[in-house]
Amino acid sequence: MDTIREYSNKPIVVGVAGLIVGVILGVIYGWVINPVEWTNAAARDLRPDLQEEWLRMSIDSYELYRDPVQAQANWAELQPAADETLEAIKLNPGSQSPQAIADFEAVVVAAPTPEEAEEGGGLGTLLPIMCLVVVLLAAALGGVYYLRQRSVSASGGRPATAAEQAQYASQEVERTDYAAIGEEAPIGQFMTTYMLGDDLFDDSFSIDSPSGEFLGECGVGISETIGVGDPKRVTAFEVWLFDKNDIQTVTKVLMSQHAYLDEDIRQRLAAKGEPVLAEPGTQVELTTATLRLVARVVDMAYGEGDPLPDESHFERITLELAVWPAEM
Repeated sequence: MDTIREYSNKPIVVGVAGLIVGVILGVIYGWVINPVEWTNAAARDLRPDLQEEWLRMSIDSYELYRDPVQAQANWAELQPAADETLEAIKLNPGSQSPQAIADFEAVVVAAPTPEEAEEGGGLGTLLPIMCLVVVLLAAALGGVYYLRQRSVSASGGRPATAAEQAQYASQEVERTDYAAIGEEAPIGQFMTTYMLGDDLFDDSFSIDSPSGEFLGECGVGISETIGVGDPKRVTAFEVWLFDKNDIQTVTKVLMSQHAYLDEDIRQRLAAKGEPVLAEPGTQVELTTATLRLVARVVDMAYGEGDPLPDESHFERITLELAVWPAEM
């Protein structure tokens, strides 16, 4: 006891003992009571099987959206294990087509190496942007992978059609909460999505009063295509509103950048309704005797890789249609 009291009077002994006890308690707390949980790890830090899954999702994403910038960013995120992982996928492609793997490889192997990028002097500036792109890409790939797995499961294991993929995409989009932004809630609120390959796209919705009375209909359909061959390349859509108390259906035309700037196309489509340039966030309002519709472009992307003018046809577009009684 006297020995303990003697050592307790020495500050250096007390300090060392306190340090040892603190380390032990910290280890117990950090590893047993409240262990660290790693989240948002980089692809290069994942297990080999998860790295392979990451690269498979990247291949699926490039096959669907044909975005070389995203593909190359995903490839860089997996370095230095990217080449080895790709070879493993090529040896065991599973459900992925050899052509999709080859298309992805052709894009990523053409990307500049980190040494080349550093020689260009832009790596330091681009690094924060690339990190942001990778984070956004990871979220997007997760969504794409989820939709792909869900669509394949719902279609009995066969690849989902463009119309089925569009339906799943619409279900995943969050509708505008008008009450939360201080506006009156609409009596009808619908989401519709077109994807390249859905040549028969023509979505319509019944508009009913809160008591169930039929008031009219609204919808979106293909208005104009461009080029030849299949699938059809859609360059404009018709947004329409039918009111049972009105004598005519009101229509406006959402157009691609190319179609909107082409005087001949714009004048020809103006006969169907007022031409409007489609851009993310664009809102189109249609009013009849007793109804008012607001169509909002939630998301869209142009098709690429075709021998057609840039921004001339849609790869996909999602529209939200909200209907209120017209102000009398």
